[in-house]
Parts: sequence; structure tokens; C-alpha cells
Amino acid sequence: MKILTSLKPSVGHRAYPKALFMVLPENFRLSAQSALDNFYMSDGGTKPNAALARTQSLGLLQKLSEHGHTVLAFAGHTACPDGVFPNNVFATREHVGGEASVYITGKMRHPERQAETQRKDLHTVFANLLGMQQIELGCQLEPHDYAELTGSLVIDRSRNIGFCGLSERCSLAGAKAMHEAFGLNKTYVFPLAKGEYHTNVVLSALGGKGLVIVPSGFQEPKDAETLMALYPQACIEVSAAQKTDYAANCIALAADQLWMSARAANALRPEQEAMLTAMGFMIHSCELSELERAGGSLRCMLGEIY
Repeated sequence: MKILTSLKPSVGHRAYPKALFMVLPENFRLSAQSALDNFYMSDGGTKPNAALARTQSLGLLQKLSEHGHTVLAFAGHTACPDGVFPNNVFATREHVGGEASVYITGKMRHPERQAETQRKDLHTVFANLLGMQQIELGCQLEPHDYAELTGSLVIDRSRNIGFCGLSERCSLAGAKAMHEAFGLNKTYVFPLAKGEYHTNVVLSALGGKGLVIVPSGFQEPKDAETLMALYPQACIEVSAAQKTDYAANCIALAADQLWMSARAANALRPEQEAMLTAMGFMIHSCELSELERAGGSLRCMLGEIY
């Protein structure tokens, strides 16, 4: 494990986002490029049902709105077949003190996902409507370096610390670039287990209250143990089997709201649910079966605006 640090003081950081953004599927289909390093993808022998994927995405959007969340919804693009996971591509940094509000664009590994970073509609909203300044990681990194934002970097926003897993989708240089771009006080950098592509399928920081963690998703067991020691009595360990049901791909959106897919919620054991309840969370879930065939789940579908 490598620890990246900054000298910035930590002051008054929000634990939960002010708003969210989503990209709705358009002509949804699986990407052969993404399948090269995402073993969670499965075509099940049939093509995805594009209409069902859109229905499920809209269902999530509606449920989030019903629970008080402001969600900016962007239309999908046919050039981005599985471009429904915008948190890998765009992210925001909280406005703290005299600093400007910032939006960050990641450096994606695969060309089809690289196309997402060029979407003018998202840039227009962040820059013109929200008045944010851009940090573009693609122009900072060498061709062989990647940084897929909050797919690779799980952030405990309340403490302003990050947990970054290295994989084919995130290099050490990418981790360093994200550490600086997000203005984090400290980032713990560690290698993911072989075959893991993103940290947010093996780890979730629950608004600073604790962790949902898959120890088998870490290459070195000691790295998982180190992170768990930061949250004593507040770690929910998820098995490898539950991981494939996206049980760790969840997100706390309020002090009493933890969101995950229906598949993930059904995979939880009673004692795990009890621990989440003890932390003050009510689990909210939504059926996302068709979208999960693309190798991501609910957390991947939500970009955060701080």
C-alpha cells in the first residue's frame, strides 16, 4: 500500500452529494472493448433488451426523485453503447473555502469509453450551468496511464480521504492525478486482486460511517485489513459470491439512505442488514438486471455533484 498525502487542512466537507447525474441508455448494448477486462459482464447468450434497460434506468431515476434527490438526466448516445456509468468519466469536487468548484474528466482505458469524455452536453452543464472549472486528467497522463475516477477511487468525502485500487483501468500515475484533482488530504493506494477492474465493486465508504468491503478483492490481504482498521466495529465484509451480485457496489446518499440494486439487496445476509440498520441506514433498491449485464450496477450509474 502506498499513501499519498497533501498538506491541505480538512474543513467542513459534505458526506453526501447535493445532487446526482445519470446518463440514460440509448440503443443499449454490450461493448466488446469493455469485456476485455470486466469479468462481471455477461451476455447470457442473448443480446441485451435495450427497452428494458431504459425502463429500469428510468425507474431508478424516478425512485431517487421520490426520495428527495435532484438528478440531472442526460440522454444516451449511440456511439457509447454501454455509456450508462458516468461516474467513471465525470466527477465533481466540493467547493471549500475560497476554492473554485471543479468538475473532473477521467482518462478512460477503452476508446468507446474515451468518447464519453467528449460529450458537449455534459461539459456545457458543468461549465456553464453549474459554473465549474474543468480539470482534465487525459492531458496530464501518459498514453499508458489511466484514471477512471470514482470507479477506481472510492472517497470518504466526510474525511476527505480516498481509497484507490490499481488495475488495468487505473495506474499509479492516475491515482496521483486523481488525488490532486479531488483535493484529497490522503489517498491509500493498493493493487486490486487479479481480474478486478474497479474499486467500487469491492469497496464502498458509507458516508464516513463505515465500509462495505470485499477482502478477496484486494491483492494483498493486509491492505484490506488496514482499511478495515480505520473503521473499527463498522465494517461489513462481503463474500466473493455476494460481490458478483454487486453487494459492495452501493452508495450512501443520505445519513439514512443506502442505495443498491435489487440483486445486491437480495444477496445480503440478515446480520449484514442488521449492521446497516444499526448504522442508521434504510436500504433502497431498484431492479437493474439488464444494466448489470454490462458489468456495473447502481453505484456505477450515479455521478455525484458536490
